[in-house]
Amino acid sequence: MKDKRVIIVGAGPGGLTAGMILARRGFDVTIVEKRDRVGGRNAELKVGDFSFDTGPTFLHQKFTLDEVFREAGRNAEDYMDLVLLDPMTRLTWGDLSMETTSDEERMAANVERAFPGHEEGFRRFMDDHAVKLRAIYPCLQRPYHKLGSYMSSSLVKAVPYVATGKSVVDVLERYFKDDRLKLAFTFQAKYLGMSPWKCPALFSILSYTEYKYGIYHVQGGLCRISDAMAEVFTEHGGKLRLGASVKELRFSGGRVTGVELADGELLECDDAIVNADYAHAMSTLMNGHSVPAERLERKKFSCSTFMLYLGLDKVYADEPHHHILFADDYRRNVEEIQSERDISDDMSIYVRNSCVTDPLVAPEGKSGLYVLVPTINTRNGLDWSKFRDVYRDKVLARIEQRTGMKDLRDHIVEERIIDPDDWRNGMDVFMGATFNLAHTLDQMLYLRPHNRMQGYENLYLVGGGTHPGSGLPTIYESGRISSNLLCDSHGVGYERVDLAPSFL
Repeated sequence: MKDKRVIIVGAGPGGLTAGMILARRGFDVTIVEKRDRVGGRNAELKVGDFSFDTGPTFLHQKFTLDEVFREAGRNAEDYMDLVLLDPMTRLTWGDLSMETTSDEERMAANVERAFPGHEEGFRRFMDDHAVKLRAIYPCLQRPYHKLGSYMSSSLVKAVPYVATGKSVVDVLERYFKDDRLKLAFTFQAKYLGMSPWKCPALFSILSYTEYKYGIYHVQGGLCRISDAMAEVFTEHGGKLRLGASVKELRFSGGRVTGVELADGELLECDDAIVNADYAHAMSTLMNGHSVPAERLERKKFSCSTFMLYLGLDKVYADEPHHHILFADDYRRNVEEIQSERDISDDMSIYVRNSCVTDPLVAPEGKSGLYVLVPTINTRNGLDWSKFRDVYRDKVLARIEQRTGMKDLRDHIVEERIIDPDDWRNGMDVFMGATFNLAHTLDQMLYLRPHNRMQGYENLYLVGGGTHPGSGLPTIYESGRISSNLLCDSHGVGYERVDLAPSFL
């Protein structure tokens, strides 16, 4: 298929996944990326001598990563050093903390120690969700660009879990009475940028997946996954063009005929894949086919994040790799975020102290702290330049108060802030919605932007804005789904790698 030219716009995780699979299957593939490095929100962020992940900081559902590498004819472990974290995360509510682990017996003991009387609920949760994941997972591997997709036997089996008005919190009511413990199984809704009180019930599988299969760190940072994908892509003859900003797509009727770069160069193609932020791409790159931003704003979007990347001149060796500090009133914190108007003073904070595991991300004797605070997106026009310094100090004060890092501000030697305005203006994230379109029932499956874009013969989407949704494993899956649809359109055969049955 070297005569079939595919242009991929954006070298994020979805675009790189599609690129390495299609290049391996024989297509002439070019990825154009406006930045000087691959990864998008999964790219490396350098701050002085310190290396940070811009966005995702751990990998769950590792078997999906293994699958897409094998579809590209490679093994992930040959390119990266993946470390199963145990314990996974420390969760802190005020003066109470609990360590999480994928060792089911130890996790049951941890639950009982922190929340006496709840071990039985944990065991029921794990048993019930093993069944639930087996029913739902096949639905996440299929495209939904045709209404006929709803006739699949896999979706019929999943209907009781999908077609419900219940939320993730509603599900947890069946297992736990303590509201704090419920948060240990619902905070994962934040991976989708959603409130667990509004996040559809099917997403209770997120916490199960973590507690069953664990989470992984990649030595050097999660950004090394994108670097490895780019390496595989070029090994298969793919052409990677960094610093190549796209002006617009070119069309002839319902077909994409090429991609015009900002410098005027036209790259002709037989098919195009868009890995840019969905709403940003639809409102700016479609060359007469664009959707007005005002119309896109009517859709439901995720929250944003306030980010601190801190280079320190010391190592907090007794602090965990991952730590979540819950707001005192978590529900109010989430409601304020969902209001898209109010910045929470009582915020929840995620801290990654990866130097306790990874010697590659900071100079010897120093460390890097990654701090993420979920907050409002930019829908209502708040000017973050008026708040960022004050908010930064509030976040650091809370970390000092609630962790062992009592002297944190005395040891900051490098610093970078990304606020919601920066996500929107500097990273082309529509409304600064870091986790893309919200995962509500009316924006899922067929009702989410299709992997083969509706109304076009040869335009495909990958990334968090299309099916199956946000999060690294699902973004990798979007890259595979779109690659398979493209191959189907050209009659190119392929053998699907499916490791899930042995896990599920």
